[in-house]
Amino acid sequence: MVSNGGLLRVGLKKRKVDRLDQLRAHGVHMLGNARKDFGFRRTLRDSGSGIVALTNDRDTAYYGEIGIGTPPQNFAVIFDTGSSDLWVPSTKCDTSLACVIHPRYDSGDSSTYKGNGTTASIQYGTGAIVGFYSQDSVEVGDLVVEHQDFIETTEEDDTVFLKSEFDGILGLGFQEISAGKAVPVWYNMVNQGLVEEAVFSFWLNRNVDEEEGGELVFGGVDPNHFRGNHTYVPVTRKGYWQFEMGDVLIGDKSSGFCAGGCAAIADSGTSFFAGPTAIITQINQAIGAKGGGGSAESIVDCNGISSMPNIAFTIGSKLFEVTPEQYIYKVGEGEAATCISGFTALDIMSPQGPIWILGDMFMGPYHTVFDYGKLRVGFAEAV
Repeated sequence: MVSNGGLLRVGLKKRKVDRLDQLRAHGVHMLGNARKDFGFRRTLRDSGSGIVALTNDRDTAYYGEIGIGTPPQNFAVIFDTGSSDLWVPSTKCDTSLACVIHPRYDSGDSSTYKGNGTTASIQYGTGAIVGFYSQDSVEVGDLVVEHQDFIETTEEDDTVFLKSEFDGILGLGFQEISAGKAVPVWYNMVNQGLVEEAVFSFWLNRNVDEEEGGELVFGGVDPNHFRGNHTYVPVTRKGYWQFEMGDVLIGDKSSGFCAGGCAAIADSGTSFFAGPTAIITQINQAIGAKGGGGSAESIVDCNGISSMPNIAFTIGSKLFEVTPEQYIYKVGEGEAATCISGFTALDIMSPQGPIWILGDMFMGPYHTVFDYGKLRVGFAEAV
């Protein structure tokens, strides 16, 4: 896939880690009241014009380097379809250790900086960031987005962000969920004519033994990373990339919970699956998960993975199965290994819910297309 002519490929890099303590902190984020936490190590590499190296950290997150300002100041950010703001630490953040130990944006060093000053805050279940909006050029690979509003953080929760070696987040959701209704980076890529198609797509490599972690393509899709045709479903609510999902099957049996339809969200910023407690409990009982009350800390017997059922989701009248090897997260090797259920409980009540979040555990097996132009999401078997 080329990286010019209005299309940008973002390469993802793989790293294998087996630290359970950091994994336990990492959860889901949704509607401002669920859990999202981080414990990532940055290992970036320069891979040439038009390609930004991203790291896949323990199959739990994917992030890479961008530049802000002129000349560009570099930051590692999570590319997150579950949020819509871009934020990085500011030099004006000098009381939070999480800011001090990370690269900080200095507006005085950029010739393209423009002041804004509107205050902003984003609340996560385990912490928050506070700051203010500024405007500057943002470089993603060989694309330069001009006049981009972003948040300079002045406070970051040290319990959440101190140990994270990424610096910020670049949201790829809709403007409706921007903290200050700022125009997202992706919107400006489209509006400024930087991409040929109003589409971006993810391939997430889940093979921990391979160096390449995956690929994020702005402006199209890479045919080398999927088999067959994508199944598309329309976006039903602009904010998150939300669509209608049908029944959830445990093995080959309907759970009945979503037989009449459920809302679902494709979210690159969430590691696992999240869904209503009632069906998550059924799934975790079926796979023999113990403890955690359905959370990401529910432990299963590593020796029993091969006998666990497949879990399938009905999307666009097609079944998308995930195998136990795909939905169980294994930490460590041999007798010392710990195996964790990838299904965590999250209750979003009516009229918005019930809602499922299909995170990286789903986007790994299924190449995912976010079609902004036609307001739809597509899934195909990843290769």
